[in-house]
Amino acid sequence: MTSPEMTVGDLIDLLSRCDRSAPVRQAMNPFFPMAHRLAQVLQSVDETGRSVVYLAEGRDEDAQLGHLPPEVAIELTWQGPVQAPARRARRRAGGS
Repeated sequence: MTSPEMTVGDLIDLLSRCDRSAPVRQAMNPFFPMAHRLAQVLQSVDETGRSVVYLAEGRDEDAQLGHLPPEVAIELTWQGPVQAPARRARRRAGGS
């Protein structure tokens, strides 16, 4: 059975395709998508004794950067593309 979790090797492979000078952000909470600045990478051991790596946001007030850009949330399939509703003709004073 393959692991449903991304491994460090998977992450390295994905990151190797990216611009090495680009800042790293973490997308969080699909129901209220926000972007966070990463500050730490920590390796630990989980309850089964398996090695696990954690990507952590900073503790600074500006670690949460704000809403995730809509195109990123759409690409992550956290939200669908939204189109503005069709416009209705405005009613005029006097009822006509």
